[in-house]
Amino acid sequence: MHRVVALAVESVVAFDLAIPAQIFGHPDERDRYLFSVCAERPGVVPTSTGFGVEVTHGLEALEQADTVVVPGFHPKDRPGEANLEALRRAHARGARVASVCIGAFGLAAAGLLDGLVATTHWEHAGELAAMFPSVRVNPDVLYVDEGRVLTSAGLSAGIDLCLHMVRRDHGQVVAAQVARRMVVAGHRTGGQTQYAQRPVLPDGGLSSTREWAITEMQRPLTVTHLARHAGLPVRTFARQFHDETGLSPMRWLTAQRVREAQRLLEATTLSVDDVALHSGFGTGTSLRLHLARELGTTPTAYRQDVRGA
Repeated sequence: MHRVVALAVESVVAFDLAIPAQIFGHPDERDRYLFSVCAERPGVVPTSTGFGVEVTHGLEALEQADTVVVPGFHPKDRPGEANLEALRRAHARGARVASVCIGAFGLAAAGLLDGLVATTHWEHAGELAAMFPSVRVNPDVLYVDEGRVLTSAGLSAGIDLCLHMVRRDHGQVVAAQVARRMVVAGHRTGGQTQYAQRPVLPDGGLSSTREWAITEMQRPLTVTHLARHAGLPVRTFARQFHDETGLSPMRWLTAQRVREAQRLLEATTLSVDDVALHSGFGTGTSLRLHLARELGTTPTAYRQDVRGA
């Protein structure tokens, strides 16, 4: 039985804590994982969102853990020396240690990220790098697996990391079953860009053109086509489009086509070539190239992952 223990530092981020609880502590996983939560001071541990969680185990629970998960906490620069020492001991005896979101600040403070690549929520990546210069911070990925030390980006990327650990422990079929129960994507690779770095801004003056482009994405659209629909010169259109979306028109359109290809691979039995046509990539070769670049996978592998095949 694989023991997973989440360390709830005071003012723990409840969402971060709920992720390993749902993945490793769900009744469906009782034959694979034994999940518990510990804290420096057992009892009601405050969360960062105004309510408390009842924790019955102290730090001694980490002495038996096979995997330790550190959810985020506030303030992130005060993890507590007792917690840090318990993390060091767990890691030294061979436990796998992982963080969700800004929980990476706890691993870094314990010295467990020194010399390693790590990630955290994109908003706090610069601060992590400044506070811990020996950590090689990568703000552009969903999660990083350095063997016995793993870190995830913000919030829902913790789901991807925990599913990745399930996949490592029990294979793709089991991980896909857990993903379906969680109603999340079966597999987002760690190297995939954090979605939060592609800002979703309020609808602006070009929202109707964006909607039109989505309905017409199967066509070989160019910036000229989009600018003509908006009734603007190409340079003016491109500048305004970037101001509203944070992306160039064609980069944005490629992202929409990738999402449509994902939807078709998940929900239909269309061939890869047909998915490429319907999503605007034209050929299966082009679709494979873009999925490899955006998601780090192939159309066939993506379809198998989300369906648990």
